[in-house]
Amino acid sequence: MNAQGRSYRYVGPIELKAAVRPDDGGRRISSAADFGGWIVEQSAAELTEAFTFVIDMDGVLRLAPRRSEHVACAGGDMVLSAGEISFIREADRWTVSEVSNQSTGYCPDVTSWAEVAQALDAVELRRPPGFTHEVVFRRCPDCQEHNIVREDDFICVFCGSDLPATWNVDPTT
Repeated sequence: MNAQGRSYRYVGPIELKAAVRPDDGGRRISSAADFGGWIVEQSAAELTEAFTFVIDMDGVLRLAPRRSEHVACAGGDMVLSAGEISFIREADRWTVSEVSNQSTGYCPDVTSWAEVAQALDAVELRRPPGFTHEVVFRRCPDCQEHNIVREDDFICVFCGSDLPATWNVDPTT
């Protein structure tokens, strides 16, 4: 872990990481002005969908279109969090309407919310008090498959083994 929190290595399909190019990477949004410039470039249709986001190792929000891979948004690097995020216009400012840690490439723990909150606060965006949709990821200690835990059922969907109570997706951390 670093001073900010746990970092997450990409654990998804290797062919997706291999496809990342040096100029890939979501738009770095480190200030309210950066966000203002980015949001006006988005079409009305794009604003009806969630965007892909990561919090990079500098604690900066990066945004990309929804159908972007998180590993591409991160430029292939490690992240402090990843997921999907939506924005709505309320009165005279933009607000985060929904935000999740849904990223099957990085499988970030729900505890990564702290880094998301810091990055959104730095951009001066109103935000919810936590992920509006939390995804619980675990790696099966028996078959090594990545699982999404649903309804607190910590059982591997692939082999039926018990899943650990604590995050364990990346065996190198």
